[in-house]
Amino acid sequence: MELVLYLGGAVLFFALIMASIALHEVGHLVPGKIFGVKITQYFVGFGKTLVSWRRGETEYGFKAIPLGGYVRLVGMYPPAKGSNKLRRSNSGPFQTLADQAREMEWESIEPEDDGRLFFQKKTWQKLIIMAGGPMMNIFLAFIMFWGVTAFYGSPRLELTVAQVNECVVPAGTTTDCTNGEPKTPAFQAGAQVGDRLISFNGTQLQDWEQLSGLIRENRDGRAEVVVERAGQEIALTPVDTLLTGVRDKWDPSKRVEAGFFGVAPEQKLVKGGPIVVAQDMVTMTEQTFHALLGFPVKVYYVGYNLITGQERDVYGPMSIVGASRAAGEVASTNLITTDDKVATLFRLLGSVNLFVALFNFVPLLPLDGGHIVGALYEGIKRTLARLFKREDPGHVDTAKMLPVAYLVGGFIAVCGVVLILADLIDPIKLF
Repeated sequence: MELVLYLGGAVLFFALIMASIALHEVGHLVPGKIFGVKITQYFVGFGKTLVSWRRGETEYGFKAIPLGGYVRLVGMYPPAKGSNKLRRSNSGPFQTLADQAREMEWESIEPEDDGRLFFQKKTWQKLIIMAGGPMMNIFLAFIMFWGVTAFYGSPRLELTVAQVNECVVPAGTTTDCTNGEPKTPAFQAGAQVGDRLISFNGTQLQDWEQLSGLIRENRDGRAEVVVERAGQEIALTPVDTLLTGVRDKWDPSKRVEAGFFGVAPEQKLVKGGPIVVAQDMVTMTEQTFHALLGFPVKVYYVGYNLITGQERDVYGPMSIVGASRAAGEVASTNLITTDDKVATLFRLLGSVNLFVALFNFVPLLPLDGGHIVGALYEGIKRTLARLFKREDPGHVDTAKMLPVAYLVGGFIAVCGVVLILADLIDPIKLF
């Protein structure tokens, strides 16, 4: 039965991810149709076509490799500057590459398509079309997080003390003092389980995140803490926090020097509305942004550890396959309740959608962000030309950025292969 639940959870989660990708492409398709762009294909997956059907000028369908999708917007590349026709160029491999892509693009363009080509659309229309995909993923993430927060609740760290560590021990070991380890500042100060933390060095506390930041920044300085105990405010004995290694706020796989006090907070499930969800998503966006900055290095170490047989970083990236395996673990474990499982799976799916959205906003071709930057650049150039009464510079030739697009696309493909292999051979395990 456990295997059935595992496989069922993994397959269902994978299907939901593919549904999210399909909806991402709908985010491009619908505004493209509204603004009159000629759209010839909408497919989920890549490779060989499994099934397809045609509605009007657009072919819809599914392909054999379910690891993405695409919408073919006709006229992504404008004609060569100064001509309405293609030109053969011997000005270098990059220009030749651009001309070849332009030639393939224009083979399917008919005279009656004039005015319906993507590059001919207004800047604001291009922005809406290209941002529609990632914005769809953000919307899906918001709905999923809101559903979980509204009906189940999200875990929140409270200012109430759930545990006081008696001594300073290495991370991942027992909290019992067995070998004469030094006492923690919290234990020396007289903190007790059930205390509600009121202030730290005179700063009134609003939430645990604020307190955690104050303790980290305090390093090995003096700490004066006030708590509420049995309805009374009590000033604990002043102590010095310890300077030690703690997990980095933005990259938990790293340890940084920071202050340490020695208490653990209570965690409660708290229900909330859309404003709370939006605030949570802002925080998750910051975390994802930092994760994207270190993504290439993280993938490198995933591959390196896989080849050398070293232990995989549990905080490292994973592929769609890895996320689906994690979902299978959640579905099959008996360590949490059914409600916990459903909430965890939808949080995971929401996180995947948020990551997909932010990844697609990276301002490099072939990602949506690259097309957005191209449209903005064109719009700014043409607006400045009008303001200063200069000749219209025309459309930005995005075909010239194809070498970058191929490099980025190749990098994404390599990362995908590395992560999928790692998730098959040495998966990250939650339980």
